[in-house]
Amino acid sequence: MPGTAPLPTRKKESESDQDARKAPLWKVIFHNDDKTTMNFVIYVLMQFFGHSLERATEIMLDVHKSGQGIAGVYPREVAELKQEQTVSAARGQKFPLVVTIEADE
Repeated sequence: MPGTAPLPTRKKESESDQDARKAPLWKVIFHNDDKTTMNFVIYVLMQFFGHSLERATEIMLDVHKSGQGIAGVYPREVAELKQEQTVSAARGQKFPLVVTIEADE
């Protein structure tokens, strides 16, 4: 048909384009203290992060031995929610547990 332009061809999305669209991930980090019990840390790792008893124990021991440990890596909103849930539960039990998030580079 005269006067009609051909349809544009769809450019295949490259791997770098796909990576650029992905939301950056954030690490949820537990920090050691002298008051929060090991059992409580294991409990919240299982309750809010879905870890098995074995994995929660491994993370808790990492926090205890090295001063901090990564509970998980999530999109920012999820990381913030898990941080808030954990700190709220800790304060409810009068524990000073510190949980931070930082970008996973």
